[in-house]
Amino acid sequence: MTGPANGEATPPAAAGRTTLADVARRAGVSPSTASLAFSGAGPVSDDTRERVLAAARELDYGGPDPRARSLRTGRSGIIAVVMEERIRDGFTDPMAIAMLDGIADEIGAAGYSMLLLTDSPDREAGGLRDAPMDAAILFGCSTDLDPAVAVLGQRHVPLVGVETTPRDGMRLVNSNDREMVEQSARLLSELGHERVGIITLPLDRARTRGPLTSDRLVSSDAYTGLERLAGARAVFPDAPAIVASGSLIDEGMLAAASLLDAHPEITAIMAQSDLLALGAIQAAEERGRQVPDDLSVVGFDGARVDGLTTRTLTTVVQPIAEKGRAAARLVLGALAEEGALGDRVFTSILRVGDTTGPAPRR
Repeated sequence: MTGPANGEATPPAAAGRTTLADVARRAGVSPSTASLAFSGAGPVSDDTRERVLAAARELDYGGPDPRARSLRTGRSGIIAVVMEERIRDGFTDPMAIAMLDGIADEIGAAGYSMLLLTDSPDREAGGLRDAPMDAAILFGCSTDLDPAVAVLGQRHVPLVGVETTPRDGMRLVNSNDREMVEQSARLLSELGHERVGIITLPLDRARTRGPLTSDRLVSSDAYTGLERLAGARAVFPDAPAIVASGSLIDEGMLAAASLLDAHPEITAIMAQSDLLALGAIQAAEERGRQVPDDLSVVGFDGARVDGLTTRTLTTVVQPIAEKGRAAARLVLGALAEEGALGDRVFTSILRVGDTTGPAPRR
């Protein structure tokens, strides 16, 4: 076979797929040294590593086949993140994005990749059952993690749950939601509000929208929604509530419209997310009720929602990115077999903005 015009031998890639052995020969090192240079995990000098990487660039070699590494190490190098909502809904929620950013920062730095899976009720569990993963993080204002936990438990992968109840073998990352919602409810009470409505996050896997009845409350396992509801009703025990089908502005509008139409005496609305709160403000203004003069609105999350409002929402600000990083560190620690790792509980803060004020005089 005739080589290139400059007299160099034809690169192995011309005859077939380039291998790590080809790169090692070009760099003048052993295959094991070339492997260590790519992994960054071994005692390889900077000069040798650069020589190996330069040879790889010359041969258009992208790195060792991850399937081969998986067979060798028994690990995929993948951490799954399981969301309950549909992907398109999750990526409209700034809190979900901040959580994913926090997780990705930590696991990426540790050399792992992130696989995003959904666990919605209209999907089979095949993804959870068959997808390659070394560990899993479950989050999404959990309505019911039991099906996902059952499937992943059978695979014996380390699990971390964000905002959920304790389960055997699963580490937790939670925050003081009930306490902080109660604090925001007491703010409203101190402002003179007596008639308060509540908009909750989904309380069942089907994400059923509508008034919160006693039967729905008793049958729900939705940790986040129930914790925040308990905080509000610690101050306003008889507050009527509407269940939204998701943390969306449109859902907040629908829920607030139902509350205001059925209970016109309401002077404040407590929403379990900032997006729901923004929807409540729009619904109130469409009915001629000004915020906060005629109606106070409180949210939860502390989400930054550019371009949707000029208001500073009164809300509970939670450290969502830090919670994501903590979940990732817990799962990485479990993979490294670091022994007993404690659960994490974060503290949120109440930020008073311009959407709350004194209760209007009757």
